[in-house]
Amino acid sequence: MGLGEVCVRSGPLLVDTQGEHAVPAIEVFGGERQLIVDVPVGRQDRPSVRPITQEHAAPIVDQLRDVLAPVDLCDLFEDGPEELVHHEFAIERHDHVVNLSSRIEIGVGIGGGAVTDLAGFAAATYLRGIALVQVPTSLVGQVDAAIGGKTGVNLRAGKNLVGSFHQPIGVLCDFSTLLTMPERERLAGLGEVAKCWLLEGGFAAELSAVSFHDLIVLSVSLKAAIVREDEREGGRRALLNYGHTLAHALEKVALARDTEELRHGEAVAIGLAFAPRLAAALGRVDPSEIVRHDEVLLSLGLQSRIPAHFPTLSLLEAMSHDKKAHHDLTFVLGGAEGFGTVHGVEPALVHDVLERFQGEP
Repeated sequence: MGLGEVCVRSGPLLVDTQGEHAVPAIEVFGGERQLIVDVPVGRQDRPSVRPITQEHAAPIVDQLRDVLAPVDLCDLFEDGPEELVHHEFAIERHDHVVNLSSRIEIGVGIGGGAVTDLAGFAAATYLRGIALVQVPTSLVGQVDAAIGGKTGVNLRAGKNLVGSFHQPIGVLCDFSTLLTMPERERLAGLGEVAKCWLLEGGFAAELSAVSFHDLIVLSVSLKAAIVREDEREGGRRALLNYGHTLAHALEKVALARDTEELRHGEAVAIGLAFAPRLAAALGRVDPSEIVRHDEVLLSLGLQSRIPAHFPTLSLLEAMSHDKKAHHDLTFVLGGAEGFGTVHGVEPALVHDVLERFQGEP
C-alpha cells in the first residue's frame, strides 16, 4: 500500500507503514479513524541539528498535494511559537482561508504542537467544521498535541480556554522530522512522554531497556486508548491532564513576560514533580511516589523545579482559572486506587506545598 491510497472523506487514513521502525496503525475509534505511526514521507538528508521550519516540511506538503488532488489544499500554518495559538491569530487565519477559496474541503496542519492546535481549531470552526489531517513534526506534536481531537486557542486569562473537539481523519507521524529538532525541543517533548510513563507506573530503572521509538509508541498508544474510551473528557481522559494544572499556570505567567521562557513540555515536567508532593500532602500517596517521579524526570534529562522568579501567588491565581477548575482548585493526582481528578483542594495547602517545592534544590 502506498501513500497515494488515502481516503479523505470517510474511513481510516491508510498509508505505507513498512518503514524501518514501522508499527501497525493504532486505532482510535474502531477503524473509523487511525493514527499512523512512522510514515516515511519526509526528507532523509536533513542536517543533524536544525529547527523544523516550513522548508523542512515542504516534502511532506508536496506529497500531500499529490495525494489529495484535486482537493483544494492551501498552506495556512508555519511552525511558530506558543503565542501564535491565540484567538486573534486564529481569526486572522480564518480570514486568510476565506480570501484563498470559497470552499476549503480539507485542512492539513503541518508543524509543531502550536501549529497543530491552531490548525485543529481552524478546521473545527471554519464552515462549522472541515476535514483535517494532522502532520506533527515535533515530539510534543507526535505524542500529544496532534492526537485525540482536542483543539483550542489561548485567551489572556489562560491556556486553551476556547476550543472544540474535532477529530482528524488521520495523523501522520514521520519520525525523521525529529532528527532536526533542537535539544530544547526534544526535551520539551519528553515532558509529555514522562507523563505517560508515570501514568503507566513506570520506573526510571526500566527506561534503559526502552528505545526512543518505543517511548513514542507507548505514549501514542496510551493516549489513543484513553481517547477511544472517553473522547469528550467526561471521565478517564482527564488523566491526560496529569501535571498540567501547575504547568498551564507556569506557562501563563511565563508568556506574560517572554514567549521563549518556558516550553509546554518543560512546564509539564515541573507539574509532574509537583503532583506527587501535593498528593502526599493530602495523604493520597506514599512519599516513595515523589522519589519515583523525580527519578524518571532526572533519567529523561528534564528540569523539574520551579524557577525562583515565579511568584507563588501568581501561580495560585493562574491555577484558579485553569479549564479543569470549577470555582476551586482542581488537580489530577495519584491515590490508593490510581490516578483521578481531585476537586476542591484548599488554596492554603497548595500554597504551602508550592513554597516548599520551590525551595528544594
